[in-house]
Amino acid sequence: MMNRAELFAFLDANGIAHRTSEHRAVFTVGESAGVKGAIAGAHTKNLFLKDKKGALWLVSAGDEARIDLKALSSVLGAARFSFAGEGLLASALGVTPGSVTALALVNDPGHAVAFALDAALWRASHVNFHPLVNTATTTLAQADFRRFLEVVGVTPRLVEFA
Repeated sequence: MMNRAELFAFLDANGIAHRTSEHRAVFTVGESAGVKGAIAGAHTKNLFLKDKKGALWLVSAGDEARIDLKALSSVLGAARFSFAGEGLLASALGVTPGSVTALALVNDPGHAVAFALDAALWRASHVNFHPLVNTATTTLAQADFRRFLEVVGVTPRLVEFA
């Protein structure tokens, strides 16, 4: 599993431009209110879910999106969703609660985790994610975010949350 420094080296090695802002630890969207004002771009909330059949999902949505897990499971064709546990999060994506991020897909080379992405984030000029820890936020231009997904071999399932 990559750590933050290894993630940055991976991004650099693959020509993926990124800018990181340090801040106090934030565990929820509410706690990030004071932090995100100083960081341009679309901000995110990220959920690590397990469906009733055991499939794992990472969901990245705009920070203001309302997510109905029952409706989302139907849209994605998944069995009923629940939040996956801390141990499963650590073993699947190499992060801890509060640090869930699309950038953790770098730690899933076997593609055990399906990725659902808010279509609004796919259209945003810049997106912000934690760099595997919740004490910083990394900003990527949309082209660089798409390059990241290409390099890690992930095609997102786009979902309209609005």
